[in-house]
Amino acid sequence: MESATALLSLIIALPLAGFLINGIIGLFVESFRTKKQLIGIIANTAVFIPFVIAVYFFMNMNAGSEAVVFKLFTWIEAGSFSVDIAYRIDQLSIMMTLVVTGVGFLIHLYSMGYMADDEGYWKFFAYLNLFIFAMLNLVLGNNLLLLFLGWEGVGVCSYLLIGFWYTDMAKSDAAKKAFIYNRVGDFAFLIAMFMVFQTVGSLNFDAILGNLEAFSEEYIVAIGLLMFVGATGKSAQIPLFVWLPDAMAGPTPVSALIHAATMVTSGIYLISRMSPMYVLSPEVMLVVAVIGALTAIVAATIAITQNDIKSVLAYSTVSQLGYMFLALGAGGFTAAMFHVVTHAFFKACLFLGSGSVIHTMHHVEHELEHEGKDVHFDPQDMRNMGGLRKYMPSTYKTFLISTIAIAGIPPLAGFFSKDEVLAMAANAGAGEFGSYMYMALWGVGIITAFLTAFYMFRLTLTTFHGEFKLGKRFKEAIGAEKYLHESPATMTIPLWTLAGAATVGGFLGVPNFIVETFTHEEAHVNLLHNWLHHVTADVELTLSHAVEWGLMATSIVIAVLGVVVAFRMYNNNQQQESDAAIAKRFGGLYDLWKDKYNLDEVYEGLIVRPIVRVSDKVLAVFDMKVVDGFVNATAGTVKLFGSLFRYVQTGVVSSYALAFVIGVIVILYLMVM
Repeated sequence: MESATALLSLIIALPLAGFLINGIIGLFVESFRTKKQLIGIIANTAVFIPFVIAVYFFMNMNAGSEAVVFKLFTWIEAGSFSVDIAYRIDQLSIMMTLVVTGVGFLIHLYSMGYMADDEGYWKFFAYLNLFIFAMLNLVLGNNLLLLFLGWEGVGVCSYLLIGFWYTDMAKSDAAKKAFIYNRVGDFAFLIAMFMVFQTVGSLNFDAILGNLEAFSEEYIVAIGLLMFVGATGKSAQIPLFVWLPDAMAGPTPVSALIHAATMVTSGIYLISRMSPMYVLSPEVMLVVAVIGALTAIVAATIAITQNDIKSVLAYSTVSQLGYMFLALGAGGFTAAMFHVVTHAFFKACLFLGSGSVIHTMHHVEHELEHEGKDVHFDPQDMRNMGGLRKYMPSTYKTFLISTIAIAGIPPLAGFFSKDEVLAMAANAGAGEFGSYMYMALWGVGIITAFLTAFYMFRLTLTTFHGEFKLGKRFKEAIGAEKYLHESPATMTIPLWTLAGAATVGGFLGVPNFIVETFTHEEAHVNLLHNWLHHVTADVELTLSHAVEWGLMATSIVIAVLGVVVAFRMYNNNQQQESDAAIAKRFGGLYDLWKDKYNLDEVYEGLIVRPIVRVSDKVLAVFDMKVVDGFVNATAGTVKLFGSLFRYVQTGVVSSYALAFVIGVIVILYLMVM
C-alpha cells in the first residue's frame, strides 16, 4: 500500500515538479532559456513517467476491482467540514489518467518541434506541465472540492496558454473570453457543491453516491442542472460554447491538448462520475440530451462555412462534445466516455496535423520575405493551401486516417463510438425514459453525422488535394511550393502514433450484438462496457439486434454519403465555386451559419453592453457618491475630532499633571461608589 501511495504521489507530483523546474529556473536564469532540448526533456519526462505508472495501475486492475482511495493529508478542517487531499483509483479515473498522460505526452513531444523557434519555449512547457498537474487532480480527486481545484486549475492554464502570445491583443482577448465564460459555469458548479454538502455533510464521492436517498427530488433536479451548467462552460455547450472557437488563437499544441483531448471533456467526466444521481431525474437527462444535440448540429453547420483550418476543427470539437452530451442525456455514460477516448485520438491528431501544415505555411511566408517579396497571407486559411499531400506525406496520411475516423467510416475508432452514441439515443426513445423526443434527437444526430463527414472531407480535400493555391492568390508567391516540406520527426512521430490509435481504438467498444447475432449467445466483447459497468449507471440497451443492425447501417450510409458529396464538390480545386453553390442553395441560412448565428453579437447586445451601461451610469455613480462618500465622510470625521482634540495637547507639563490627578480622582470615586 505504501509503494502504491508513493507511485500515485509521483503521478501528481512529477508534472508539478516539471512546472517548477522549468518555470522557476527559466524565470531567474536567462541562460537556461536557451537550453531548449533540456527543457523539453524535463517537461516530457514529467508526463511520460506518470503515463508509465498509470499503465502499471491499469495492468493491476480488472473490471471488478474495488476503488482504492489514497489519502495524503487533510486539506481543510473547520467544524464538521473536512476535506482531504485524497486520490481515487478506479476504472473511470485510471482511464482518464491514461488519456491525459498518454495523449499529453505525445503533444509535449510534438511541441518540441513546433515551438522550437519561440522565445517563450521554457514558459510554454512550464504551462503545459502545470496543466497536466491540474487535469490529474480533476480526474483523480476523491471529492468534489479537489476535483474543483483541478477544474479551476485547467481554467487558469487555459487562460495562460490561449493568451501565450499576449502581445497580440486578439489572442489576449480570446484568453479573457475563455476565462470569463468558464467562470459563469463555475459559479453554478459551486452552488451545486454547497447544496450537496448541505444534504449529506460531505463532498466525498462515496458519501454522496452512497446516500442518494437523502436528496429530495427537487434537490436532485437542481444539483443536476447546476452541475450541467458548469459542464456547459468547461465543455463548450450552448449557450457557453462561443469561447472555444476563439481559443484557437493559442499555439496549435494548446488546441490539441486542452481543446480536443482533455480540458473540454471535464464536463463529460463530471456527469459520468455523478451518473447514479443523474439517472434519478429523467427531466435533467432530457435537458442534457437536448442541449447536446442542439450544440452538435449548430456547431456542425457553422463548420461548413469556415475557411480557417483550425476554426473548422474548433467547431468540429464543439459538435463532437455535443454528441457526448447527447449520449449522457440518453443514459449512455459509457458511450460518452468511449467517444471521449476515440475523440482524443483522432481530434488531437487532426489538430497536430493542422499545426504541421501551419508550421510549413509559416516557413513559406518567412522564405518569401527572405527573398524580398512583400507577401503577407494567413497561414491558416485553407484557400492558400492545396496539393500539400505531395510535400507532406506523413501529415497527409495521418490527417486522412483521422478524418475517416471522425467521419464514422468503419472500422476506424469514430465509427464504433459514434454509432453507440446514436444507438443509445434511439434506445432512450423506446426504452426506460419512454420519450419520443429522443427519436427526434437521434434524427438530429444522424444529420450531424452527415455534416461531420462532409465538412471534414471538405477540409482535407481543400488542404491536401489539387494544386497549391497560394501562387494563384498572390502573384508574388508563384513558385512558393518549393519551400513546402514535411515537419520534423518530433512532430510526425506523435501524428503516426495518434493515427494508429484512431485506427484501432474503436475495438475497445465493439458492440455485443455483432457477435450475438452469429453465436446466438450472450456476448461480452465490448471491453469498455465490461470495464466501466461498476462505475457508471448506464441505462440498459433494450433494442433488438435487427434494430441495432438497422441503426448501424443507417449511420454508415449517412457517413459515406457525406464523404461522396464532399468529393464531388471539393476534389478538384473547386472550393470557391462549391462554397458559392452551397451559399446560393441555402441563401440567408448559409449567411447565418457563416456569421456563427450572430451569438457573439447577441451576447454583446443583451448582456455586455447593458452591464457596461449600468456600470457607467449607475454603479460608477454609486461608487463615487455612496462608497467613496462614506469613506471620505469617515476620514473627515476623524480629521474633525483630531483637529479639536489637538488643543488638549498644550505642551505644558503642569496641565498634564492636573489632568493626571483629575483622572486618578475620577477612578477612585468610581471604585468607591
